[in-house]
Amino acid sequence: MKYAFIRRHAPLFKVARLCRVLGVSRSGYYDWRDRPESRRAAADRQLLQSIRAVHVQSREAYGAHKTWKVLRARGVSCGRHRVARLRRQNGIEARRKRRFRVVVEHHKLAPPAPNRLARRFDVGQRDRVWAGDMTVEPTGTGWLHLAVLLDLSSRRVVGWAMGNQRNQALSLAALRMAITHRRPAAGLLHHSDQGSAYVGALYQDELARHGFVASMSRKGDAYDNAVVESFFSNLKNELTHHRSFANRDQARAEIFEYIEVFYNRQRAHATMRYMSPADYETAMLETDSNCPRNPG
Repeated sequence: MKYAFIRRHAPLFKVARLCRVLGVSRSGYYDWRDRPESRRAAADRQLLQSIRAVHVQSREAYGAHKTWKVLRARGVSCGRHRVARLRRQNGIEARRKRRFRVVVEHHKLAPPAPNRLARRFDVGQRDRVWAGDMTVEPTGTGWLHLAVLLDLSSRRVVGWAMGNQRNQALSLAALRMAITHRRPAAGLLHHSDQGSAYVGALYQDELARHGFVASMSRKGDAYDNAVVESFFSNLKNELTHHRSFANRDQARAEIFEYIEVFYNRQRAHATMRYMSPADYETAMLETDSNCPRNPG
């Protein structure tokens, strides 16, 4: 998936920078890029073209099941789950919403967690408290939703995900990215608002599986999650308010560079002695390693 991301954004950014940010080697990327396309990949690419054609012809009204039925009727050999997978991987979604979907999901929501963070935003050690939220940006081809998780000790964005919808899948993608890269210990405090993307069973099960403790802002109180709100304010003031994105891919590329290249590695923060989040974490690790240990 990282290599595919690099290939999609190579026209906008240098391959060396993308490889460095994503933690992969350039030689590995070029080996992957130049490898002959497999028969399965070629078949998926051809099927995707047919799926896109049906999507456009139906005025974006068909879901995966109806798309599969139409393709079969046209003599295209394909499986229903394969069609659903290709649509999901390529962000192809029906414009029409399912009736009563919100009501059903809300009936399944658990009660919100208490506000255990209680605005104690100054955290002395990394991966002890993460705070998350979502925002949305307009583009020429529709809304792009962004979910982030910040480590409150350094204000670093440790997990992020972008997608066409605001839902649990998006918040889960950001959470799993953070867990993969940081591997925090059980007991981490996870703070968010009371939105369904965080209160939902799938998300709460993922927190419980890793031994994380949930904390949630009071309803309608943005100050309870002020650090993430501040990040979104910086993102909009420093990037998106001055840009008009032609499509979601352009917005994804520029937001990706803002987070991983500028914000995490270059942007100075007054609350962290005017260091970037990455430099501040390095300084924290050096301080910890130089502290004398109590032999008792």
